[in-house]
Amino acid sequence: MPSFDEVLKEAGEFGRFQKRVFFLLSQTGITFSSLFASVVFLGRAPGNFWCRIPGAADLGDRCGWTLEEERNFTVLPLQLGNESATGECERLDVTWDTSAGCTSPLALPGNHSTGSPPLAPCHGNWVYEQPHSSIVSEYDLVCGNAWMLDLSQAILNLGFLAGAFILGYAADRYGRIPIYLLSCLGVGICGIIVAFSPNFTVFLIFRFLQGMFGKGTWMTCYVIVTEIVGSDQRIVGIVIQMFFTLGIIMLPGIAYLIPTWQGIQLAISLPNFLFLLYYWVVPESPRWLLTRKKGEKALKIMRNIAKHNGKFLSPHYSEITISNEEVSNPSFLDLVRTPQMRRNTLILMYAWFTSALIYQGLVMRLGIIGGNLYLDFFISGAVELPAALLIVVTIDRVGRRLPFAMSNIVAGIACLITAFLPEDIPWLKTTVATLGRLSITIAFEVVYLVNSELYPTTLRNFGVSLCSSLCDLGGIIAPFLLFRLAAIWLELPLIIFSILAAVCGLLVLLLPETKGISLPETLEDVEQL
Repeated sequence: MPSFDEVLKEAGEFGRFQKRVFFLLSQTGITFSSLFASVVFLGRAPGNFWCRIPGAADLGDRCGWTLEEERNFTVLPLQLGNESATGECERLDVTWDTSAGCTSPLALPGNHSTGSPPLAPCHGNWVYEQPHSSIVSEYDLVCGNAWMLDLSQAILNLGFLAGAFILGYAADRYGRIPIYLLSCLGVGICGIIVAFSPNFTVFLIFRFLQGMFGKGTWMTCYVIVTEIVGSDQRIVGIVIQMFFTLGIIMLPGIAYLIPTWQGIQLAISLPNFLFLLYYWVVPESPRWLLTRKKGEKALKIMRNIAKHNGKFLSPHYSEITISNEEVSNPSFLDLVRTPQMRRNTLILMYAWFTSALIYQGLVMRLGIIGGNLYLDFFISGAVELPAALLIVVTIDRVGRRLPFAMSNIVAGIACLITAFLPEDIPWLKTTVATLGRLSITIAFEVVYLVNSELYPTTLRNFGVSLCSSLCDLGGIIAPFLLFRLAAIWLELPLIIFSILAAVCGLLVLLLPETKGISLPETLEDVEQL
């Protein structure tokens, strides 16, 4: 009986059929990256806001004040006693006399006395010039509640983490396509509920669920693409990352054109319902079917692939070699039971963690140093396109291991140099920082490919999902690490990033080279790499 790779070679390793499936599934990268980075625009600064004094609303309605007039009457008396006061997080500890006139703001406080006016912290009584522009103004995530915006991103990454475990396991047990379609449905439904959440608690719950299902769509589509092409064509695992970058590039344009956060949320969520149409055009992974002892179904799909590719399978292909490895429900112990698997798993987990922490840290650092949010975000996304092109050009010539190691080391060196460059040479500081972003993007994209090539078919989806869960842990830690260390010294996070990246670059040199090697089918195949 022929092996799966022999049958795939005759049916076409990257023909018309695989190209169609690749293009369709790659669209998932656009929606997933939009979800991944959406907090930048969902949680953008709401513009001017201030704390309303009790009684101001009634008086404002009676007097017919505009919001600007109410703000002046609220903030100016406050600033008379404290010039540094902004009126955003504190207010006069008074109640306005609603029987007073409408023209003299100094006469409005009913218990005004000489000296500095008494102040009180603001609690849920804010007024925004743009009340529905972001979740910040929608749910009052300002002043003492500002940390809750960081929490919303941490909750999303926690959802990614849960999705890696739950849906990664489910895809190995129940199939790639059923879990992919279920995840697409979940992302769409949860996204709609997030957009119309009546309070922040409901927002967090369904943002977590949207993150969980979103991770299911991305990881499962990636595994399907790598399993239906030949060993010489697995570079598609890198090319699919370009669609992730495309989503990053498109997001600021969407946010610029849509003025409300609900509109942005719907724009990045609703397209997932279109992916449900893939039920009729994208088949189950034949590699997965073989591991579940479903050789006839796998052969039927292979004949269909050959037909669409303009080829014909030999009549003697009545069966395909099925792995003799006993199929069981995968667990973490399967990933560390044998020496090679244990080494690969631990190094890949660290690589995922490091890549995500540095990548997200460098993206969020743009918000600290200021600038045009839309333009800076677009440029930071555009920088990632050369990363994928560099990988496509080099990875099949020099292999996976060397670019993987060098990209981490260069990223570490770039972060270290950026930290100590003087501020009076902004062009040089920006250039070196961009080199660091480019390098860590290369590392982030290569780890996807290497991870899928170092696990057997029976454990591939679970292994990729579990190792990439460390990416989500890095995403949870990144905002807290960045902002806490930057409060001590703005460049301190870059020092930490440089150390983590350099260590990762050295560790990945211990991984086996997988250039031109067939995907391993069993644990024995992995041990022989």
